[in-house]
Amino acid sequence: MNETPSYCLTDTIYALSSGMGKGGVAVIRISGSNSLSLLKNLTGLENPIPRYAYFRTLRDSEKNVLDHALCLYFKAPHSFTGEDVVELQVHGGRSVINRIFSVLSTFPSCRPAERGEFSRRAVINGKMDLTEAEGLMDFIDAQTEQQRRQALFQMEGNLGRLYEKWRRNLMHHMAYLEAFIDFPEEDIPPEKYLQINHDIENLISQIQTHLNDQHKGQRLRDGFQIALVGKPNAGKSSLINALSQKEVAIVSQTAGTTRDVVEVHLDVDGFPVILADTAGLREAHEEIEAEGIRRAVKKAKEADLILLVRDLTDPSESDTVPADLKNESVISIWNKSDLYQGLPKNGLALSAKTGEGLDTLWDLIKQKLQETFSFKSEGVITRERYRVALKECLFSLQHSLKTEELELKAEDLRLAARALGRITGRIETDDLLDIIFRDFCIGK
Repeated sequence: MNETPSYCLTDTIYALSSGMGKGGVAVIRISGSNSLSLLKNLTGLENPIPRYAYFRTLRDSEKNVLDHALCLYFKAPHSFTGEDVVELQVHGGRSVINRIFSVLSTFPSCRPAERGEFSRRAVINGKMDLTEAEGLMDFIDAQTEQQRRQALFQMEGNLGRLYEKWRRNLMHHMAYLEAFIDFPEEDIPPEKYLQINHDIENLISQIQTHLNDQHKGQRLRDGFQIALVGKPNAGKSSLINALSQKEVAIVSQTAGTTRDVVEVHLDVDGFPVILADTAGLREAHEEIEAEGIRRAVKKAKEADLILLVRDLTDPSESDTVPADLKNESVISIWNKSDLYQGLPKNGLALSAKTGEGLDTLWDLIKQKLQETFSFKSEGVITRERYRVALKECLFSLQHSLKTEELELKAEDLRLAARALGRITGRIETDDLLDIIFRDFCIGK
């Protein structure tokens, strides 16, 4: 069971901010009120100039040499965390890093950083909001170009500014309503009341449009799911091997060879794609195969795109899409064109063995990717917690239009603004921060 870390913001923290393992250079980050004192103790530097690089010898308290390092000092609040920060660029050997960490741990109130603690301090100190911090995590974790671009857009504060604009608009109207509540002898001008309702209706429309994004942002973070389905021996395993250009699935003439879902991750024009080979769909002969078929159907239902693979040489294969897949996004594929003279009535003929038709299939997949991830300039929702908070905001706004009482309308607007504030961290709780930053790695 994972225990929630106990954060002490007065501690000075340290961690490896570059990847662990052998390397030419490793970056150790130190943040907190004792950072400058630590730098002086390690290097003898008395008054380092902020943002100036010094090449110095690091020594322990007994003057033993630890390493030769490039040292930088960032004076609060002009640093990543908003605190005094020191960065040591040392040699990347594990023993070097461990020895420096051992020395740092001997200083009072100096301890290893918890997961995401640097970013958490940056949020608490107003250097970034929660959406920017989560964008930073996505930016570091990005595997493809499109993931990088989406994460950069969010990391630069674009999504947070949209939510904050909506929140400030609500706060503005709340101030008017509360003023008239506090001074009941003053009647609220009818035109002002109508303007408030009009602005609420407009915001409702904007949020509804924002929510109606087909989960594009979340799908881009997680990967575009493509499931290969069809009867046994249709050539699904051969096709996934051909598409991924490596042997990821066992190919055999024995029906029912594929029992479980086999996945491979690809980068397709900068988009993350997850190809899934599934068990052949037929009447199961035994329990294990039945479970494989159940998983195949489940994967097909969860997929963004289905490649329905059929055997062009099998006279029993039908041209029609199975009834349980008709509401899904399906590309009909007829495999083994190298063994058949002629063309199918509908769908794409190809040969996983010779590669004939694969370029056309890739063009269809790329077209689907472009259609799916056509983003608007204001960005898309990238996390489920944003979606939950936006729905809560929407509910409160819709409820506010149903009441004429100023006190109740003001309370609805307060709840709506609070929901938006939870996205960016303008209104946060320790529990929320714990949930968000526990997924960060050490050094972020």
